[in-house]
Amino acid sequence: MYNLPNLLTISRIAVIPLIFISVYFPWAWYAYFAAILFIVASITDYLDGYFARLYNQTSAFGRLLDPIADKLLVGSALVVILAKSDTMVSLKITYIPIFVILCREILVSGLREFLREVNVGMPVTRLAKWKTGFQMTALSMMLLRGFWCWGQIGEFLLWIAGILTFITGYQYFQKSLDYVKETEGVLKPEAKEIVVEIKAKAPAAKKEKPIKTAVTIKKTPAKKSAAKKQSVKKAKASKK
Repeated sequence: MYNLPNLLTISRIAVIPLIFISVYFPWAWYAYFAAILFIVASITDYLDGYFARLYNQTSAFGRLLDPIADKLLVGSALVVILAKSDTMVSLKITYIPIFVILCREILVSGLREFLREVNVGMPVTRLAKWKTGFQMTALSMMLLRGFWCWGQIGEFLLWIAGILTFITGYQYFQKSLDYVKETEGVLKPEAKEIVVEIKAKAPAAKKEKPIKTAVTIKKTPAKKSAAKKQSVKKAKASKK
């Protein structure tokens, strides 16, 4: 459980309170310190998976904790940005991708919990990995809004991340909905036609002739009842 990949994942959760405290500290240096912590934690999101594959240290604990750590890290950064929106958000319309990202994380968490109960996995898609990359980059640049025009570039990237977030959230929801339809017995019309066509083309199975076997039954004399035995014994005794 406490191998290098899992320790990196745990460290990503450990820095979240330090990032969130920047909301209460007005000092500029602490805001930059929190931004650097967020960037380092975002890098560990890649490193934990890399080292797990490199050293063959994948584990159920890591698969469970990794998506949770990502959601907590992204959620805390979004809360910090919303709390300091007067300095970190130049356009109020940027609240839309922030709202989409938060709603999507809640949606996917609920879907994973539902599918886990029925032993159905929901693997991370390639598009979802791109979404995570855009999210981490955009939030890092928005937290470092004192340098050049990083804040404006971060807001633009956040819109791209918001679009990818919406698409991946819809894909996950559609997969879960397909599973629900399958379990409820609702099949698509084209699926029914395929089944009928296969059944029509399938050749009829030849009937096998029954195999005759000779069975000999040996009859064994039935056992005499106890009453009959006693009567025979009495007759013999009277003769004597």
